[in-house]
Amino acid sequence: MSNDHPIGIDFGGTGIKAAVVDLSAGDLASNREKIQTPQPATPDAVAEVFVELVGRFPASSSRIGVTVPGVVRHGVVHSAANIDPAWIHTDADAVFTAALGREVHVVNDADAAGLAEVEYGAAKGQRGLVIVTTLGTGIGSALIHNGVLVPNSELGHLEIEGYNAESRAANSAREKEELSWEEWAERLTTYYRAVERLFSPELFVVGGGVSKSSEAFLPLLDIETPIVAAQLRNAAGIIGAALVSSQAHS
Repeated sequence: MSNDHPIGIDFGGTGIKAAVVDLSAGDLASNREKIQTPQPATPDAVAEVFVELVGRFPASSSRIGVTVPGVVRHGVVHSAANIDPAWIHTDADAVFTAALGREVHVVNDADAAGLAEVEYGAAKGQRGLVIVTTLGTGIGSALIHNGVLVPNSELGHLEIEGYNAESRAANSAREKEELSWEEWAERLTTYYRAVERLFSPELFVVGGGVSKSSEAFLPLLDIETPIVAAQLRNAAGIIGAALVSSQAHS
């Protein structure tokens, strides 16, 4: 394992995962380490967890990239759906850089997963507009055109038929309402058709934990755009975060 490899940290509402990433291979170069997200998940508490996680890897001065489940602009967090409200207007780049004593760059979690899928996964080599969606508690989204990210798209919050889209079409809605795959696919069809009309993408990529069951619902969707399951699964956020740290540094 090279000491030059960056570290990716995936900061989620329930768990914080980290690993050393080999960007030439698009894969993890170490075991994945995980610690439960502290409650409350304040900036200082999360920074302490980051210090512990990074301490589990060989000493280095490598770059670090971090995903945050919120809107991120110029390193500053502007929303906090599943983390402590203290994050709003916090300069996360500065907080983590100070805590870890090296350069840290922060990116929205869905954007990180999207970048990883375009660089190494299901959308590798795809030109034009790719929209990566993560179906989980909500619906995360990443818009990437010819490899360039348009950040913080938040397409899960589109209003469709009078509803916030993710309240009807996220995987959490399927579980809560005990929808069959067919019933859920009808809602997903409505959602993806609306996104199609607005953006005319070349490809949809579907991530999130439920993507491992993609064969149960993706073939049921009635849309024009090709739609495929994400390939990197739970490693996408870590790999994408490391990729962002490298791009910011170059």
